[in-house]
Amino acid sequence: MFKRVLIPTDLTDRTVRALQVAGSLAVTHLPHVTLLHVIETIAGAEFEELSSFYSSMERRARERMNDLIARTPGRQGEIHVAIVYGRRAEEVLRFTRENAIDLIVLASHLVEPSKPSSGLGTMSYKLGILAPCAVLLVK
Repeated sequence: MFKRVLIPTDLTDRTVRALQVAGSLAVTHLPHVTLLHVIETIAGAEFEELSSFYSSMERRARERMNDLIARTPGRQGEIHVAIVYGRRAEEVLRFTRENAIDLIVLASHLVEPSKPSSGLGTMSYKLGILAPCAVLLVK
């Protein structure tokens, strides 16, 4: 059913569960799965000025992403890794459109029923509202 699955990650261990759920969606074929991390850029600073800093962050993010993939039990098929720079929600949405993603699977924290507005600024809330495709939240 889903051919192109995107898993945005903040590099936390919650990502393993999202990877596991995304892998279990395959029924007759394995979807193209991409694990995406957005490195936030510093507003007001030229990218080139901080290129060594960003390179270091990218190297560490790639290592962490590969570790998360390796720790995913029962994973099937190849999981592609992508790293982009910018503002998180905007870049995830851009990547989604540019790569014809038809499902976003992401880890989300629990929101207390007595404080439902506490989750309004989260990535899961933003993507749930703004994404041009289906969004599956994994708790």
